[in-house]
Amino acid sequence: MPDLHFAPLPHRGLIAVRGDDRGAFLQGLVSNDVRKVEAGLAAWAAFLTPQGKFLHEFFMFGLGNAIWLECERERRADLIAQLSKFKLRAKVQFDAVDELAVGAAWGRNVTAAFGLRDESGMVTALGAGVVFVDPRLKGAGVRWSLLAANAPDVLGELGLQAALPSDYDRWRVSLGLPDGSRDMEVEKAILLENGFDELGGLDWDKGCYLGQELTARTHYRGLIRKRLLPVGFDADPPEPGADVMQDGKPVGVVRSVGPGCALVLLRLDALAPGAGDLLIGSTTVTPQVPGWVKLPEQTSASG
Repeated sequence: MPDLHFAPLPHRGLIAVRGDDRGAFLQGLVSNDVRKVEAGLAAWAAFLTPQGKFLHEFFMFGLGNAIWLECERERRADLIAQLSKFKLRAKVQFDAVDELAVGAAWGRNVTAAFGLRDESGMVTALGAGVVFVDPRLKGAGVRWSLLAANAPDVLGELGLQAALPSDYDRWRVSLGLPDGSRDMEVEKAILLENGFDELGGLDWDKGCYLGQELTARTHYRGLIRKRLLPVGFDADPPEPGADVMQDGKPVGVVRSVGPGCALVLLRLDALAPGAGDLLIGSTTVTPQVPGWVKLPEQTSASG
């Protein structure tokens, strides 16, 4: 079997959204179309401020009589509180659930190890839990939510090798995939700077949701000036929050960090032909723009 890995992601947690109105309730608030989840797929989505700024991101999937949100564990209570503000008379309730551990699996053809077709958001039950193809990017891997007590044994029996969360981070960062508030500044980040369009994290046809107006305006007016992008370097990892400099001026900021790589929120004009070297401290870093990223010049050239 190919070299396949799994890692727990203890910084991620689960919310079960239950009640007869759960689908309609979420549909009016989140950036993606909840009907995909009701049809049996997993989806990636965000919850925004009314001004269209980032508050939370999560994966959504169905299991039992609930729509589940895989979100940031430390910010889970805040997400429940934010959603509860809009509950009014809706028949919906939110439960933090810790019986299931959350993690990821990756490697060539990892979907086959779970009996999944390699199609975005495909879901299957596994024991008392669920696994699904990461809906953001083909080849990104599989997300799993399994009983914490036996998840390693279940995954090992499928032929996967245990790895560390930092190993998954290196894989994720190399693909340019954001991970919650580690990469997106709360109440400041906008979805289109962080790949939500290309990565299927929003639906342009679903109708209104909280923050939709600014997101659409930014898209149709082409107002993106920065992007979250991977960079590589041959030095000790920088600290998150460090400035990326070019010709003595800050042009970006470091977000997630891994061995030899990092995600940085970078001004797009810093990528222009003839622009100077990018530095973090005294270390030169090299942008590694993933193939899925549509930069403005690529969009205009193809359109």
